[in-house]
Amino acid sequence: MTATALAQFGTKHIAKGIGRLTTQVMESGSGSYITMVGGRKMLDFTTGIGVANLGHCHPAVTKAAQSQVGKLVHGQVNIAFQKPYLDLVQSLIPLMPHKSLDTFFFWNSGAEAVEAAVKLARHATKKQNIIVMQGSYHGRTFGTMAMTRSKTIYSDGFAPLMPGVFSVPFPYCTQCSIANHSNGKYNFENCCMDPLLQLELLLKRESAPSDTAAIVIEPVLGEGGYVPPPAHYLARLREICDKNNILLVADEVQCGFGRTGKMFAVEHWDVRPDIMIMAKGIANGFPLSAIVSRKELMDTQKPGTMGGTYAGNAVSCAAGVAVAKAFQDEKILENVNARGAELKATLDAAKADPGTGAVIYDVRGLGLMLALECMPGHGYASKIQAKCMEKDMLVLTTSIYDTIRFIPPLNITKEDMAKGCQIIKEAIEEVAAGEKPAETRMRGQALE
Repeated sequence: MTATALAQFGTKHIAKGIGRLTTQVMESGSGSYITMVGGRKMLDFTTGIGVANLGHCHPAVTKAAQSQVGKLVHGQVNIAFQKPYLDLVQSLIPLMPHKSLDTFFFWNSGAEAVEAAVKLARHATKKQNIIVMQGSYHGRTFGTMAMTRSKTIYSDGFAPLMPGVFSVPFPYCTQCSIANHSNGKYNFENCCMDPLLQLELLLKRESAPSDTAAIVIEPVLGEGGYVPPPAHYLARLREICDKNNILLVADEVQCGFGRTGKMFAVEHWDVRPDIMIMAKGIANGFPLSAIVSRKELMDTQKPGTMGGTYAGNAVSCAAGVAVAKAFQDEKILENVNARGAELKATLDAAKADPGTGAVIYDVRGLGLMLALECMPGHGYASKIQAKCMEKDMLVLTTSIYDTIRFIPPLNITKEDMAKGCQIIKEAIEEVAAGEKPAETRMRGQALE
């Protein structure tokens, strides 16, 4: 089939409920590049929405998976231990942000891991309510739909949803009405901390601490706009949890595994979660997710209450071991911080420029988890995205605000980063000058 015929076939036979960035057909990937059927090669600043963190088909990860396929593909977790599962636990324990996080459960997807964390929190505390952040994304399964508050599209028409879920504001300072009407008194560097006040009010008005099992938070807001919290927010959130006997659950599905320049985002603020959720970059594209907690908490669950047919697949676990080793051997975090500084400098320069700054509202992020929020009302983000695609580069929009997120491979070379920065710079300049992109039908529908 031709590329056009394949796309038509997919449109006809694949569920319409899947949003996608483009109808092009991916054929292969290598490092920072994706090649489409027909030969078009594109610089990938999406990495499968933060999954192929070490680039496509990383040699060591590929080799580990190929080797494992010849040994054991499916070692079902409820039948016996399997070696790759145990090897991965051994590899991950030294990487955990706190020594108390020593007991693991592996599953397949991020949403499943979120549900596993909810099961653990409710069972261990004997309390039912869960508090999440406005703007958060936790998944599209039936339970996680109730927790996802980034866009209504994810739960539109699927009610009634799982009960017992409450939401409070995330400290999104650039969109904070208090900060924006304070004549500069409050901002990201000097947050009003109103979200913490709103949390304390919720615990008095709607969900008593005696009914609240956990607060679930993305340490850096993901699909809601790549928003880091201000200093001291997470530490104070930890204090509120401790004061009220509420578990703190860190959803590191998108911001974990080196994306922000530290192995896990909570390390930026030295905050200990009671439960941490992992997925995406854990196995560089192989289906795998995990929760980790302290043993005393995990051991409250009776044997048989956790499991799953494909949970902790042997091939995925072998890939995960190779990922953990690559972080050490290839100095991945050093590269994240170096390349992240280069990309951030490009975005900051565009905001500071009188010509392009007129379309830019905010630049933010940590490491290689960066966002460019555009001035509202003009669709600038989708236009910049389409311009990047015209120049053979994949990027994604995100958030209810007009925002582009940049998710390049963590091991992207200096040369490829320079190429990407140049494309982004040109795309912003062309949109600021009023040029209309040709690929306007590609308007950022990769919903996650």
